[in-house]
Amino acid sequence: MKFDKKYINTRITVIVVIAALVMIAIITKSVITATVEHDKWKEVGEVSVGKPEKLPAARGNILSADGQLMASSLPDYKVYIDFLSGIDRLPDSTAANGSKIRVYDPQQVHEKDSMWEVNLDTICRGLAEICPRYTYEEHLAHLTKGLKEHKRYWDVSPRVVLNFIQYNDLMRLPVFNLKNRYTSGLTIEPRNNRNKPFGSLARRTLGEMFGAKDSARSGLELAYDSLLRGEPGQKHNKKVLSKYLSIVDKEPVDGYDLVSTIDVSMQDICESALREKLHELEASMGVVVLMEVKTGDVKAIVNLMRYDDGEYYEARNYALAALMEPGSTFKTASILVALDDGYITTSDRVETGSGICNMYGASMKDHNWHRGGYGTIDVPHVLMFSSNVGVSKLIDKHYHNQPEKFVEGLRRVGIGTPLGLPFDGAADPVIRTPHKDIKGGYRMSDNWSATALAWMSIGYETQIPPISTVSFYNAIANNGKMVRPRFVKGIAKNGEMVEEFPVEVIKPHICSQHALDDIQGILYRVVNDKEGLGKRAGNPYFHVSGKTGTAQVATGGGYKAGHNEHLVSFCGYYPSEDPKYTCIVAIRHAYYVASGGGQAGPVFSKIAQRVYSKNVTTDINLAKDSTAVLVPTVKDGNVMAARYVLDQLGMKSKGGDGYEWGTAYAGADAVEFQSVKVSDNIVPNVTGMGAKDAVYALSQRGMKVRVSGRGRVTHQSVPSGSKVVKGQTVSLELK
Repeated sequence: MKFDKKYINTRITVIVVIAALVMIAIITKSVITATVEHDKWKEVGEVSVGKPEKLPAARGNILSADGQLMASSLPDYKVYIDFLSGIDRLPDSTAANGSKIRVYDPQQVHEKDSMWEVNLDTICRGLAEICPRYTYEEHLAHLTKGLKEHKRYWDVSPRVVLNFIQYNDLMRLPVFNLKNRYTSGLTIEPRNNRNKPFGSLARRTLGEMFGAKDSARSGLELAYDSLLRGEPGQKHNKKVLSKYLSIVDKEPVDGYDLVSTIDVSMQDICESALREKLHELEASMGVVVLMEVKTGDVKAIVNLMRYDDGEYYEARNYALAALMEPGSTFKTASILVALDDGYITTSDRVETGSGICNMYGASMKDHNWHRGGYGTIDVPHVLMFSSNVGVSKLIDKHYHNQPEKFVEGLRRVGIGTPLGLPFDGAADPVIRTPHKDIKGGYRMSDNWSATALAWMSIGYETQIPPISTVSFYNAIANNGKMVRPRFVKGIAKNGEMVEEFPVEVIKPHICSQHALDDIQGILYRVVNDKEGLGKRAGNPYFHVSGKTGTAQVATGGGYKAGHNEHLVSFCGYYPSEDPKYTCIVAIRHAYYVASGGGQAGPVFSKIAQRVYSKNVTTDINLAKDSTAVLVPTVKDGNVMAARYVLDQLGMKSKGGDGYEWGTAYAGADAVEFQSVKVSDNIVPNVTGMGAKDAVYALSQRGMKVRVSGRGRVTHQSVPSGSKVVKGQTVSLELK
């Protein structure tokens, strides 16, 4: 064939012209769209793009000091049904009174009702298993009512919030499993449920959430809310080809995890010991704070209040928020101020007489006044006996004409220092400060009187939260260094520490070294000297130092009228020679006898011994009997797996060679196996096996397994030796 150059050139010209025309058309259309039709397409775009919606971020967890989960967010769900969803709405009709009546396509309504009615029995039986709070009949009555009345927002299960597993089970039921939610009429409302795996342990310190609002309410949840909550993302719905697509504009940033200082086992020890004593005394409330000396880490904090049912619950963070007259634990601060100012020494003596002293017209009494008092005693014995007369006389003698110096001293030694804790509602110590008038006296308008100093020195007319008292004693234990109580060690992300919060020093030295040595020696004698009132807080395995406290609680009618209550306490540290922990125990009760040493002291002792024993380790090899042969108990089941474990542990086993399954029993010096051969078509005997082996053996044969209990299999619903039916369910009971 002859090549026609002219023909080819003509075709190329035509193609180029067509392409140029198409390009010109596209450009022209683009210009028209961007200019002439700008407003039109902008309006269309706004209709097809939904409003921006928030994408919630996952709230961070709160962990214990050793990484155990103490608070976490788990999704839960509320599900509602629109029984008219997907049905066309017709023009409204008018009632006789002139009101409008909504009208829907009757054919579609009939079809939708039929779909529900056919599946209603199956749905309600499923709901009875998923939500056992209601019976099948109750679920049936509830859904039938909603269907007949064609409710638009009908709660699937009233007053029940579904967890993730329940929600997934619900979505497998008929109608609920329809892919098109518009057809099924379901509205799903996911919520964040704050779960505490350890129940009430440290509940008030961890804090609470406002439920469905997912906002912090108190405790660590509120104090560190900005870190825990993260940053929400954003999305919008856009209509594309008659369908709405969810487009993410900004991914949410999940919150940080808080690594708290709380030790779960120590928290449990403290709560158990306190709860036992509260029940014994029928007390109204009790507090325990356990603090690590060097770091100020709060390892445990318990706040229990008695409710009408006689049980104790965490209702308020008394340790941080309750302003209490501390009573005799405050005397340590009074004596330390006088020692530090150089006004007294440990060899000074004071006359307490018969235990009753007239202080400017008011009667000051020691607790043993009815037995004749303590007579003349030295400064250490003033605290050992917790003498009200002794302390008030010493302080009044040196500070009566300069009470502001005593108050300044209380702040200097730390008992009156605000701690600056991040918790909402945390209280600062309240210590009144006298003000001089122009004549050199003290203003009565400040409610200051001649007796104010004397009663303040023994723990009245001041209000100190327990956390401040324990921080003061912790400073004494920490060689004079006062550290801020720490509740959070740091923040973590994806299991790794991102930032660790440092130990904060409030006061490098609360007093002189000489005064510190003196007060440490006195606190040691309060517990360990046979004359000290704190003996019951002591321990036979290590030394404890501390001070008892007993204060009468003022009621609406004052100290004498009405129902009489006392606040008994003990605050101290241990071991005395190298302090590791400081602890305060405070109990408020109306028991006829009030004794800080006799009632709070034993609680302190029990906590101290149990916590101390956690850190005592002994070489287990010392407990072994070299002449004994250990033959462990082994469950029936997979012989090869059991023999492998025994070999790795260096223990002897016999028998079962070449077989997968068998029974086990303890021989004289080894675990002995007896082989069991089971056909693939026969249901095996799994009695005596552990759950893992039993489930594996039955699943291998195509059977479904349902397990209840723990331990060994004691009963199987399908007897061994039966013929295997694929898909049949076998129920196993373990004990």
